[in-house]
Amino acid sequence: MTPHPVLRRMLLAALGTLALSGCLSTAKSIVTAPVKVAGKSVDLMTTSQSEADENRGRNMRHREERLGDVEKSYARHIRQCQNGNEDACYTARTEYGEIQNLRASLPPR
Repeated sequence: MTPHPVLRRMLLAALGTLALSGCLSTAKSIVTAPVKVAGKSVDLMTTSQSEADENRGRNMRHREERLGDVEKSYARHIRQCQNGNEDACYTARTEYGEIQNLRASLPPR
């Protein structure tokens, strides 16, 4: 006994829909994959504004710390230079140049 033709068509339509839903999902994944990969690579290559601000602040703190260290060393070498130590005079001149460069790279106080 064969099923009724209308019932057979409905059964085939239901099976076809189930079979195609997996294909459509796979096709969608394949089509959108390049877009997702491109988006990820752009995210990895670019720095967000907050990351850039953090990096800028970190670099500024490092320069300020270095400036403080060099100023302290400069003061010590100036004292030694005034006491007649020629090597300290040369070192103080070098440190003075570094202090000027560091100050130029920082915002005004």
